[in-house]
Amino acid sequence: MTGAIAKAGYLRLRQVCLVAPHLEPVVGDIAGIMGLNVCYRDGNVAKYGLENALLPVDSILLEVVAPFQPGTAAGRFLDKTGGRGGYMAIFCCDDPDRRGRHALKIGVRVANVIGHSPYHGVQLHPRDCRAAFIEFNHTDGSDDILGPYPPAGPDWQKSIRKDVTQALVGVEMQSPQPQALAEHWGGIIEMPVTKNAVGEPELKLPNCGFRFVGGEREIMSGLIFRVGDVAAVCRAAEARGHAVSGDQFLLGGVTFHLVAT
Repeated sequence: MTGAIAKAGYLRLRQVCLVAPHLEPVVGDIAGIMGLNVCYRDGNVAKYGLENALLPVDSILLEVVAPFQPGTAAGRFLDKTGGRGGYMAIFCCDDPDRRGRHALKIGVRVANVIGHSPYHGVQLHPRDCRAAFIEFNHTDGSDDILGPYPPAGPDWQKSIRKDVTQALVGVEMQSPQPQALAEHWGGIIEMPVTKNAVGEPELKLPNCGFRFVGGEREIMSGLIFRVGDVAAVCRAAEARGHAVSGDQFLLGGVTFHLVAT
């Protein structure tokens, strides 16, 4: 496994996707509570029966999609999970096709290949990934994490705000067997499983960590944000009608965990 990981090339979290029954009030609440701006609404997702909005959190895009017609994969996800859990983790890399071939070798099917030059994406089958959908993509001429990224629009970088939220620093994955899910995802993305400070299984990317915790079912259960003033963000969540527990609240089907700068 070590040799395979060494040859894997760079990998960073580029985007996280949530599903909601409707874009509003979820998008407005995320923007208002977390101090984020919508950078783009991608008309290309309409062919899948969806509408979306993307908000940059530093260099990582947070996307919300909502079905506007019956029979969509996102709609089936909502029906299956009752709206609980994140939908997709999207990674940028140097060679999506190679990573797709690697996934096939370990029994994870490729569900969809997206070719919109200069962007190329390989989406894996959600049932095989478990917990959430995985996509690998690459944009020609954009090895810089702040470089061009067509799904986020032509000028997504101009919408970055850091006065409230500085970064998306972690993704929380839940499973009855967190170690096994961590090893499964580690095998797919070709990354060794380590332990975080409290002993949870973790996959540590250069720009974000995935932690795996115990729970009743396999879902992407939370996002971890670094913010300048945890108490102020919690008050903003309460003002919009969200129940706050400690330094966290539920929004868009996932728990927003807040950590101080």
